[in-house]
Amino acid sequence: MRDVHLDRTRSVAHVWIDPGQTDEAQVRAQLEQAGYACTCEQATGGTPSPNTAHDHHRTPAADQHGAHLAAEHASHDEHAGHGADMVSDMLRRFVGSLLLTLPAVLYSPIGEAIGFTTMPPFGLGMNVFGLLLTTPVVWWGGWPFISAAWRALRRGEANMMTLIALGILVSYAYSLWATLALNSQDVFFEAAAMLTTFSLLGHWLEMRSRFATGRAVEALLRLAPATARVVRAGTEIEIPVEQVVTGDIVVIRPGDRVPVDGEVVSGASFVDESMLTGEPVPVEKTPGEKVTAGTVNQNGAFGFRATAVGADTALARIVGLVQNAQASKAPAQRLADTAGKYLVFVALGSGLIAFLAWMLLGQSVVFALTAAVSAIVIACPDALALATPTAITVGVGRGAQAGVLFKNASALEATAGVTTVIFDKTGTLTEGKPALTDLKPAPGVSEETLLATAASADRPSQHPLAEAIVRGAQDRGLSLSEPEGFESIPGRGVQATVNGRRVLVGNRALMTQAGITLGQAEEEASRLASDGKTAMFVAADGQFLGVIAVADRVRESARAVVTQLQALGVKTAMLTGDNERTAQAVGRQLGLDTVIADVLPEQKAAQVQALQAKGERVAMVGDGVNDAPALAQAEVGIAIGAGTDVAVETADVVLVHSDPAAVAASIVLARRVQRKIRQNLFWAAIYNVLAIPFAAGVLYPAYGVLLRPEWAALLMSASTLIVTANALLLRRGVIMPFRTLRTAPIP
Repeated sequence: MRDVHLDRTRSVAHVWIDPGQTDEAQVRAQLEQAGYACTCEQATGGTPSPNTAHDHHRTPAADQHGAHLAAEHASHDEHAGHGADMVSDMLRRFVGSLLLTLPAVLYSPIGEAIGFTTMPPFGLGMNVFGLLLTTPVVWWGGWPFISAAWRALRRGEANMMTLIALGILVSYAYSLWATLALNSQDVFFEAAAMLTTFSLLGHWLEMRSRFATGRAVEALLRLAPATARVVRAGTEIEIPVEQVVTGDIVVIRPGDRVPVDGEVVSGASFVDESMLTGEPVPVEKTPGEKVTAGTVNQNGAFGFRATAVGADTALARIVGLVQNAQASKAPAQRLADTAGKYLVFVALGSGLIAFLAWMLLGQSVVFALTAAVSAIVIACPDALALATPTAITVGVGRGAQAGVLFKNASALEATAGVTTVIFDKTGTLTEGKPALTDLKPAPGVSEETLLATAASADRPSQHPLAEAIVRGAQDRGLSLSEPEGFESIPGRGVQATVNGRRVLVGNRALMTQAGITLGQAEEEASRLASDGKTAMFVAADGQFLGVIAVADRVRESARAVVTQLQALGVKTAMLTGDNERTAQAVGRQLGLDTVIADVLPEQKAAQVQALQAKGERVAMVGDGVNDAPALAQAEVGIAIGAGTDVAVETADVVLVHSDPAAVAASIVLARRVQRKIRQNLFWAAIYNVLAIPFAAGVLYPAYGVLLRPEWAALLMSASTLIVTANALLLRRGVIMPFRTLRTAPIP
């Protein structure tokens, strides 16, 4: 057996085995004994598509040959459908049980107490009538609980189903014995029916809410179309998207969704990428541009070559990350699971003690059984078991909608505790490529002349600074000339003949060598350099034309996210290999708390360790290969989605929008999820501490209050619903899309 993964939120277990080393039949038998119904599919390499019936997430073992067993938990032998079928089946059982329970309650002591004095039909006695109606409720409606409890008993375990089934069966069995053997009127038929019905209602609402938390993933899956139009053998055909292979030419018409990732090879259009970037403005796509599965074409038409299909598309990877995170177990959940196991035995012990105590105090068997069954039922640890996974599932899904992908529950929990965020500079806080920022022409020279002259001379150069100048001229629509005699002078700049004039573009050393007098331009260049910009001088035929500045521009949202993190009480730092002056200039511009410059790639992890040694819980945000060690060292590694594969794979959190503004959103979301978890755990724990003594009859001597089993079941269900509803509140106003974080305050 290579890997096992249990998704509690969807009741699905994934098991990867090697058929040559593991007996599939034996594994299947063990899974079925544990309450799972199995299907099997071959894993022939790679990760099966997330659109398949059972393969919902990626695991390390999925990259190897072998067999994948998808086992869905069955709450009873015949009940092994998918989530929607499970919810529907539970609803059917609830409705059917309710229709039988209502007359059973009316023709019982409860009915008499509320003034319903009509005798049962067909001349049947009240006990016999209750027996006839309650029997199908217990054995059909309550079968999910009874069968699950029986399987747990066979494994030598006791769980929440054990408590519910025990309460139902004790009430029913005693009533049956009292009716047939004792001819007694003190029976619990209506209690057994109400207990079953209320438990079904609670579990139906719980399952409905739990499966609803996966709607974010379902919405993502629906973004990919079911079919694609491809060109094969010169003919355009429509095929299922699963049959598209890398290298296929895919045809996109107006209004189509892009089926797979690829690169445009013909035509042009505008594509709505808001599902990926969060930006509402469509992006122009021309040959050479990349397109992503799930995005929506606008009015034009184009063809593109498929570069990633199936589970390798960006959309599939996002879905996989979300599902894996929703299925994972947070550290807080392990504590809740342990407490839940002990609570089962506490409940059983409380029921036994309550029964013995009331018998010793001289109460009747009926009274003692009432207290015992109520104590057992009300202590069912459903709420405790759901306290963490519901909050985690909703939180991860909400984050995915905002472009924040948590790889697992531990990452979400760790993000909530972050005290310092370290940003890489290039490509994270900045755009990652130089751009033209300033033009300072000499007296008598226009900005257009200065820029056109420098850009024309720089056209043959492949240096990033030269490319930024050429791109800046082209963006302004300037006409550039073809240079002659181009020469690159290492460490100084370039020279070339433009329209018969000898042009120089470079640093102070190049100008000094050519005998060019700079005058006050040197002060201007120093001022630009202090702002983190690279200044270059331009001269033609010995005449100084002016200064051009180029810089790696700071992202539009970088300043806002630094401000918001500081408002959250989180310290901000920048870690870069750039020189001290440039780094400090960017730090001043953004208002960072700390700037660490001149750091070699292999030293970045050590800088993270140094902060951790001071007691800081560090989140590292980066996008490059050189950031991977620091991402791994930090408590939380956050990768920019457009970064390198190494950075994305190493990180714990991925920002799909490739914008640092989502860092603040991720911390806000994680803190709110953590708060919901604490609230849920507190409620579940306090509820059980107070409910068990109350149900056992502690208040009876002083106030004459004794809780009947059916009302204990209702209160048990209510606690579960409160926990689930509290987690679902995370859907409302929890996290703002990254584009609004720039101006809107963090609540």
